[in-house]
Amino acid sequence: MERNVTKIAVTMPHTKRLRAAAYCRVSGGTEETKRSLTTQVNYFKKHIENAENLEFAGIYAEARATGTKCERPEFQRLIADCRAGLIDIVLTKSISRLARNTLTLLETVRELKSLGIDVFFEEQNIHTLSERGELMLTIMASIAQEESHTVSENIKWRKRRDMASGKTVPAKVYGYDVRDGKLVPNAEQAQIVQIIFEDFLGGLGCTKIAGFLNSCGLESPRGKSWSKNTVKYILQNEKMRGNSLYQQTFVKDHINKKQVKNNGELPQYFISDSHTGIVGNALFEAVQSKMQRRGSHA
Repeated sequence: MERNVTKIAVTMPHTKRLRAAAYCRVSGGTEETKRSLTTQVNYFKKHIENAENLEFAGIYAEARATGTKCERPEFQRLIADCRAGLIDIVLTKSISRLARNTLTLLETVRELKSLGIDVFFEEQNIHTLSERGELMLTIMASIAQEESHTVSENIKWRKRRDMASGKTVPAKVYGYDVRDGKLVPNAEQAQIVQIIFEDFLGGLGCTKIAGFLNSCGLESPRGKSWSKNTVKYILQNEKMRGNSLYQQTFVKDHINKKQVKNNGELPQYFISDSHTGIVGNALFEAVQSKMQRRGSHA
């Protein structure tokens, strides 16, 4: 009997392509950090599109954001899309890009793990769904958090040293421009500051002054409507007469970077004649005296 031999072609098993998204973050607003963010975005986009086992599911990128969850809209959007079942794996440059806080990091990773979503940290070469993933992640996250704390303390020390020696570069304040590390009166805004001081001394309260400025269509320091507190802040600001008082606020926690009022926890540094004043000493002192007399009715 003649045998019939049939050749069966080899068929490779179908491998599902993972829907991959990348999270990119930089914490500064300089041109250099913006370029860094663009580089991250381009790198991950190209990497995902060229990988045979990955399907592009988006890039989530943000600048000038801290490592906390609440201040990162793109991070929140990423997590929402993960919960919606749109992503299988999240790629990110390093542990510190996803979160600087160990607790926040582990909470995020564990939630994504419960959804079957892997997170890959490129610098540390860690996949969170691997057996050693969480142990390695806990160790590396603790190191990253300590490094962040060290950097923060070094920056604080340098700033306080500069304050003590009078070398601090001033921050932008209403009424002034910053040029070559110095406060220089802004002609238009300085005129408004003069009006505020003279009107208050003339009998108008902060609320009425704010109303008048709004009726003139003038922008407040934050580009919004003037308020009683904004006017009051300008009237009490030492910089308006050419002096500077540093460390009125400070960052208490390097993780959330929230500014809190300095109520004596740290030394303050007063520098007289640090720049050209907009109002004279006599006018400034007269306004302070009147504000004290009026109290909360200022």
